[in-house]
Amino acid sequence: MQAQGKDRSSPFTNVIRLIAAGAAAGVLTAAIALPAVGGAGVTAKSAMEDLNLKPEDLDEPPLPERTRLVDATGKQIAQFYFENRQSVTLDKVAPIMKTALISIEDFRFYEHGPIDLEGTARALLKNMTSGGVTQGGSSITQQYVKQVLFNSAETDAERAAAIAPTMSRKLNELRYAMAFEKKYTKDQILEKYFNIAYFGAGAYGVQAAAKRFFGKSAAELTLVEAATLAGAVQNPNRTDPNVSKASRAALLERRNVVLDRMAELKKITLQEAAEAKAKKLGYKDTKFPGGCEASPYPYFCLYVQNEVLSNEDFGKTPEERKKLLQRGGLTIKTTLDPKMQLAAEKAIKNWVHTKDKPVAAQAMVVPGTGEIKAMAASRKFGNNKKKNEISYNVVADALHGGGGGFQQGSTAKPYTLATALEEGMKYNDGFPSPAGYNAPSFGSFRDCKGNRVGDPSHQVRNSSEGGGGFKTLQSGTWGSVNTFFMKLEERVGLCKVVKLAKRLGLKRADGDKLGEYETFTLGINEVDPVTVANSYAVFASRGQYCKPLAITEYTERNGKVKRFKPKCSQVMEEEVADAVSGILSGVFTKGTMSGVGGIGRDAAGKTGTTDGYTAAWFAGYTPNLASAVSIGDPRGAFDHRLMGVTIGGRPYSYVYGASISGPIWKQSMLEALKGIEPVEFVPVDQARFGGCTEGCAPKPPKKDRDREDGPDEGNPFDLFNMDDNGHGNDNGRGRGRGGNTPITPGN
Repeated sequence: MQAQGKDRSSPFTNVIRLIAAGAAAGVLTAAIALPAVGGAGVTAKSAMEDLNLKPEDLDEPPLPERTRLVDATGKQIAQFYFENRQSVTLDKVAPIMKTALISIEDFRFYEHGPIDLEGTARALLKNMTSGGVTQGGSSITQQYVKQVLFNSAETDAERAAAIAPTMSRKLNELRYAMAFEKKYTKDQILEKYFNIAYFGAGAYGVQAAAKRFFGKSAAELTLVEAATLAGAVQNPNRTDPNVSKASRAALLERRNVVLDRMAELKKITLQEAAEAKAKKLGYKDTKFPGGCEASPYPYFCLYVQNEVLSNEDFGKTPEERKKLLQRGGLTIKTTLDPKMQLAAEKAIKNWVHTKDKPVAAQAMVVPGTGEIKAMAASRKFGNNKKKNEISYNVVADALHGGGGGFQQGSTAKPYTLATALEEGMKYNDGFPSPAGYNAPSFGSFRDCKGNRVGDPSHQVRNSSEGGGGFKTLQSGTWGSVNTFFMKLEERVGLCKVVKLAKRLGLKRADGDKLGEYETFTLGINEVDPVTVANSYAVFASRGQYCKPLAITEYTERNGKVKRFKPKCSQVMEEEVADAVSGILSGVFTKGTMSGVGGIGRDAAGKTGTTDGYTAAWFAGYTPNLASAVSIGDPRGAFDHRLMGVTIGGRPYSYVYGASISGPIWKQSMLEALKGIEPVEFVPVDQARFGGCTEGCAPKPPKKDRDREDGPDEGNPFDLFNMDDNGHGNDNGRGRGRGGNTPITPGN
């Protein structure tokens, strides 16, 4: 027995009542929100109430938009996207494109309300009689609703529900569509649909589709092109022109269906339709590369990408930051200077070939701001081993997409020099420096935890067992004398040197803690060019440390701008930094870079050749710009030493800091600083640092006094002429030119 007082009609019955009522009332072209007129109107209204067909608001999350990286001049250098989309306003879409889409998808779009009852009734009746959803009939507004639901889905289950062939989903679409029709104008709905729709070939939105398919903007589309894109939205996976010949044929067939429909609706003539159908598909397959591999500056791009993903300024969680990068539609302005970047690339290319296994890498940083102006490497970025590509950021640390770095070598010695100057030592303070150095006793050095380090059985050597002599802060630095720096570190204290290096931003490339051993001063820690260049920038900026900065601002899709200022602090007395620069400037005239020479303006720097020739460095700076260059073999520095190698077409028995890295630094800095007014170093406070306090250098015999002006080119074992770790000279010999043969260690 049927229960009284309740209507037990099924949803299917109600739908039939709705269809019947709509047909009886003659509402084939009317909106569902028609006033109730007569019995039929009352019936339609009653059916709507039974189905609870009332407007229901639907949240519209921002569409995934591409994020663009631009250089310091505003030119795009990379883009990231989850979906290749570029939203445009309706006035930027060709009128023929609007006509084509409306003709095939919803030809009475501007006439009906939230749904097209004629199309919906026909589709629902067909679907009910067939036992499933086999026919469309959705209005453009309803299609937009479905796209919003699908794009909002976070899980596979939610995405499946958004397109499920069920009556409940269809009725929900109607409710949301009714709300949208109240909220927006028809033009606004059409614009939203054009921007959200997927057209195939990885193109989301009509602008990206126009560029992907035909290499032009949506405003420039022709009849044939517009019909093609209008045909693609129905089943973009089936008609994706990138999939196969069959899919292209399906797209061509679908295009012709659109043209026929446009002619049927008298939007174009039969002749225009025939002429358009006779034309080829015209698919251009315009590439729209994304990510750093497609960037002209991949290593800088990787740095920025990883900075966004690790910096909480871009989101509290890694997931939020990744979503913002791929979907946020940001324009990120970076610090990259294209002129300086080109200078680095040209210099590296001149000395190291892309096919060479050892890789040269360079970073340029502005003292006083930390802005990274250039990041370049000799090998291309990518995963193609046959092309000798490298798949990580060789210029940066692991936090920014890099690897383990290379041992720093003697470019670490200035940290010990600076510590000695902080401790009150003067330029001419020094002590005898033997050919070999052993720690006086076990534990004669202490790390910053107070642990004893230092093995008396391990000997640090210079270039030969003989030799040695009295070295000062100046001459010991210019000659890069290992034993001098071991004794200097012993005197000032290992922990003080480590702490100063940390104040300058030194850290291991792999993210581990710095190794605090007695050979710290010789550069045993693996580091990266950005970190080293930025630490030297502290000397250039008179003791001011600035965190490396790659992003100056970003603009959100709504025009809101967030700016990033340099984060700097004074970590060293200005006078101490000036004193360091005073000594390091002599490296070009009296030290290990004298064979390469300076750059015609105030500059300071230090070569770095690691023990066993596992890597070679040069780091230097002017008051305007700091830079570091490394070279090593990423296959494994200890297994593939820089001995007996050919690099850049030049043979090397041994690669020193001044062999390749030094010349790259010089060439690139000369070019990068063109047009920039030279700035002089602040004069050294001679009252504080001049002369000596104790252990002053003995006056050399008259015949040897000239040697204080520079390395003895005729004596490879002269201590001014030692390499960075005591293995032969480091003054530019053996660079593979003119048949020069570098000195063999131990000879």
